[in-house]
Amino acid sequence: MDILEVKDLNKMYGGIKAVDDISFSIGAGEIVGLLGPNGAGKTSTISMVLGLLEPDSGFIRVFGKNIATHRSEVLASMNFAAVYTQLPGNMTVRQNLMIFSLLYGVTNPRKRVEELIDEFDLSGYADTRCGFLSSGELSRLNIAKAFLNLPRLLLLDEPTASLDPSAAGIVRERLLEYVRSRGAAILWTSHDMKEIEHVCNRVLFISHGKILLAGDPKKLPAQNGKKDLEDLFISIAREPLVTRP
Repeated sequence: MDILEVKDLNKMYGGIKAVDDISFSIGAGEIVGLLGPNGAGKTSTISMVLGLLEPDSGFIRVFGKNIATHRSEVLASMNFAAVYTQLPGNMTVRQNLMIFSLLYGVTNPRKRVEELIDEFDLSGYADTRCGFLSSGELSRLNIAKAFLNLPRLLLLDEPTASLDPSAAGIVRERLLEYVRSRGAAILWTSHDMKEIEHVCNRVLFISHGKILLAGDPKKLPAQNGKKDLEDLFISIAREPLVTRP
């Protein structure tokens, strides 16, 4: 059974179709990249999977259950991290993680919080208010928060964008190991095509709300006459209404 199934999903804002009849699925142990230029529909799609936006039509199943009717149940086994996510700035790193661990009903939350503080190298900032953290430190905190409830489905919206290359590499390896060891699934957006090649089993190129191309990120460029994934990304972004095989 697929961990995530998206079928015939549509979302309009005014007269603009932000998400246009898209369908895809993600199985256990799989990382799928959702790629496209800014405004392509990636964040709207993630917001609907999270239940933050209601689709105009189509449906989303997580763990075989419709998120429209089982939202609380499925969200308990999901989590999310994004470069733009804001956490309460007047609370410390440890306090933020504790509050979210209680919201997720984490067993033995104090122990889990300390594990994540250590794992994501936040020990030196554990008692620092989040409003004083750098963008990279906040990114590590957001990713640590996403691991609190040991989710089976992770939604990551440019999670490493604010990290230096060393920290980003460490985070990528931890995410890969997490998926391998737990049979979890990840939907991952990024503008870093080398990162996508490294972590993703499959990619979906989206532009103007439509999925234009899908497949193995290591094979797609040659299959479409391009030298690498970045070249393919640029080509698709500049020809957004051309339907590709």
